[in-house]
Amino acid sequence: MADTPAVPRPDRAPGGPEETGSRIRVAVTGAGGRMGSAAVDAVRAAPDLELVAALRRDDDLEQIVRARADVLVDLTVPESTEEIVHFAVRHGIHAVVGTTGWDDSRLAALRDALTAADGVGVLIAPNFAVGSVLATAFAAKAARFFDSVEIIELHHPDKVDAPSGTAARTAALVADARRAAGTGPSPDATRTEAPGARGADVDGVRVHSVRLRGLVAHQEVLLGSPGETLTIRHDSLDRASFMPGVLLGVRSVPAAPGLTHGLDAFLGLDEAGR
Repeated sequence: MADTPAVPRPDRAPGGPEETGSRIRVAVTGAGGRMGSAAVDAVRAAPDLELVAALRRDDDLEQIVRARADVLVDLTVPESTEEIVHFAVRHGIHAVVGTTGWDDSRLAALRDALTAADGVGVLIAPNFAVGSVLATAFAAKAARFFDSVEIIELHHPDKVDAPSGTAARTAALVADARRAAGTGPSPDATRTEAPGARGADVDGVRVHSVRLRGLVAHQEVLLGSPGETLTIRHDSLDRASFMPGVLLGVRSVPAAPGLTHGLDAFLGLDEAGR
């Protein structure tokens, strides 16, 4: 995946798919993985989309350019995603990214790259399940009304990162909402603990990660005040749950230049979104 010069895209402007009504040409990286293969099947089944490339590990990224892809769906691994997405941006190709590993420094570098890429849009989504995105939004709205909040995320044991990107984003949005409302930190009298017993501290919110065979992707946000508790839980029982969000991203990102972080904006949940 060596760096290559940008290739002009005369098919993009004017008259891209969003203007002509033609099918959106989609490439998928990470097509050999479980999420990637599900995305390949979902794109093939969508009448308004056309799968033009499906790349596995170590395949030449130039295939994406030669296939004249309009949108790249990246579902690879944290070690590869930054290079792949920057490649797409340099070549004027929109990207929908479900790979984790995009910390603040990586996001900042991508924003800088997008300022020089006229009209190119990138969506980075910690979770593509519409129910999960809604649950996170509901949790952020509710968190300012409760004294305590903690998050439990549960995934299959092959997941390489902890906490999950969804849990980290939920914690960040919950923390932002509590700060804006002047809600104090969750009460906690713990003075001694085994390492990790109280979970990870993500922006002042405790996040607990479970890795268990038989699970796919699950999250609970626990909220409590004197006399009541509220639990907001979402369960993805099959990777098919992520595909409507992936397809929404593919259809929406060509009209959203710059960086969009989270599927929220495309669902009307976060009009700022960028």
